[in-house]
Amino acid sequence: MSDLCGEIEKFGKGIGNAARYRIIEALVRGRKTVGELVKILKMSQPAVSQHLKTLKSCNLVVDEKSGKEVFYRVNTEYTLKLLESLVRDMSKRKKS
Repeated sequence: MSDLCGEIEKFGKGIGNAARYRIIEALVRGRKTVGELVKILKMSQPAVSQHLKTLKSCNLVVDEKSGKEVFYRVNTEYTLKLLESLVRDMSKRKKS
């Protein structure tokens, strides 16, 4: 399995769950704390935290500490590079 294939698999795992996709949707609008996500998504804090852990392991979300608070945001740099790589790979295969 190619590296790109493995990265796409992780991406799919990250967004392949409705709750995680909703978290991504909320974070696209700007960085948020777990508490803010709990209120927006109407989910329990442990559930949001568990989903954030999965999203972080898939490189789709990063956290930033500011004082005592931890803010989460979409890892746009990683996501854009991944999608660009996918498009490049697909273009190569189309030409073959």
